[in-house]
Amino acid sequence: MTDLSRLIDGVRAGERRLVARALSLVENDHPDAETLLTALHDRTLAAHRLGLTGPPGAGKSTLTTQLIKAYRAEGKTVGVLAVDPTSPFTGGALLGDRVRMGEVWADRGVF
Repeated sequence: MTDLSRLIDGVRAGERRLVARALSLVENDHPDAETLLTALHDRTLAAHRLGLTGPPGAGKSTLTTQLIKAYRAEGKTVGVLAVDPTSPFTGGALLGDRVRMGEVWADRGVF
């Protein structure tokens, strides 16, 4: 089994460490990123994507926390990808907003 197929299997199984690795491959535009995304496409057809935007202090983290709680109450898993489009280095740095979403960040059903 190749490393890529192991990564794909791990993402499908919900292994957090491998999901994080897969996100890094995609974010860094790794040569295997397209193959990875294509292989996972069938699993993402039922996924919903929501985009929240607004100025600082508008309540984006508060709204995100409440959405996470609602989806988790329905037994769904949730992935949060927070991006800072003002990053001078990448134009879209990933953020870890655990402080503002402290009520849900330790939930194993939230990535």
